[in-house]
Amino acid sequence: MEYNTIRKHLIIPEYGRNIQKMVEFALTIEDRDERNQFAKMIVQVMANMNTQLKDTNDFEQKLWDHLYIISDFKLDVDGPFPKPNRKDVYSKPEKVPYSEDHIKFKHYGLNLEKMIKTAIDMEDGDEKTQLVKWIANYMKRSYLTWNRDSVTDVVIYTQLNELAGGKLTLNVEDPLISASEVLPSGRNAKKKKNKGSQRKVYNKKYR
Repeated sequence: MEYNTIRKHLIIPEYGRNIQKMVEFALTIEDRDERNQFAKMIVQVMANMNTQLKDTNDFEQKLWDHLYIISDFKLDVDGPFPKPNRKDVYSKPEKVPYSEDHIKFKHYGLNLEKMIKTAIDMEDGDEKTQLVKWIANYMKRSYLTWNRDSVTDVVIYTQLNELAGGKLTLNVEDPLISASEVLPSGRNAKKKKNKGSQRKVYNKKYR
């Protein structure tokens, strides 16, 4: 009995051991025409094993590429496509560098810090004042969305001042959006649902 542990490693396991043995046999065929015909037959068998991929544009080229790969790039045949390069097939992708941007308050995100820098560079005036107010309200919305705890306007203005490095003029007496405007739906809807359920029980029981 022959165990898998003592057999040759399958180069592309999806095609199974029989395809690999056929490719190994193709390498022993000395006559070039006969070897070409046998290679085409192997590709046809491989295609029948992957019928779900036949509609893809480069399906046939992929099959020939796999044929060359299974042969360890040793098969010399007149295929319809050039033999793939070993380095291109087995080369590792370049590492994607991590962003080196340091976000001071992650729940506000990097875009907010960019908006603050834009506000700092603006000339003083109504437009800059409105932008600073909008940024503060956005920060409060983000804070409540992620934390779900009540937060005072003083905390938001303090964090905004910290992010701006003290370069923005803030009117801390100007009230920001209320917490009830940011998180009303869930709590109110729950209360309404409970009241509605109680009313239905009452009507059903006493009427």
